[in-house]
Amino acid sequence: MTRKVKTPEPADGRATRWEEHRDQRRATLIEAAVAAIDEHGADASIAQIAATAGVSKPVLYRYFADKDELHAAVGSWGAQQVLEQVIPTLLTDLPIRERIARSVDGYLGVIAEHPHLFHLVVQHRTESKDPLADGRQAITSAFARVIGDGMRHLGVDAAGAEPWAHGLVGLGLSTGEWWLTRQTMSRAAVARYLTEFVWHAFEGIAEEYGVPLTSLDSPTRAATPIRKDHEV
Repeated sequence: MTRKVKTPEPADGRATRWEEHRDQRRATLIEAAVAAIDEHGADASIAQIAATAGVSKPVLYRYFADKDELHAAVGSWGAQQVLEQVIPTLLTDLPIRERIARSVDGYLGVIAEHPHLFHLVVQHRTESKDPLADGRQAITSAFARVIGDGMRHLGVDAAGAEPWAHGLVGLGLSTGEWWLTRQTMSRAAVARYLTEFVWHAFEGIAEEYGVPLTSLDSPTRAATPIRKDHEV
């Protein structure tokens, strides 16, 4: 007996349109969750988030399996806000120290605007859940690419880009948590000290490789590395 093969139904775009609608709806609900967290704090309930979104809790659960998944989505949203403030600034033609200073200030601006969100994703971590996991990975990967490109532009080994990126993200999270919790220093002062720390860290790394970090102030001109007696 000849087996009949089912002819695929012609694609009419309905599945694609549904996915787009679902993505847009999720984005709207995530923004509502951020607004609810901004208003009610890091412990904002699902009921408060649903009320802010203007939907029922069952509707919210159509798009997020549970509260942990919603928190993870909120964490990714926050990470994207940081990336939008930091990465474009790092890629400008400004002097490298000014790029670092503006990026640091942009980061502090994001967490100052959404302190409850920052506390949620940083402090509500356990062995089984981490609402910042995806967002932290996205930021670290972006930083690693920028640092790696910068080191290659200087003509030196870029293998350290990934661990340096992880260290940079950890520094930012720790400093941000301290600042928002203690509130013992102005944003301008924190930005200055954090900028100095980052600048001198990378200046020291560049010096170790024998290439001035200021070579990155002219991104269109390839740097000629000045090697030390030992090869790095």
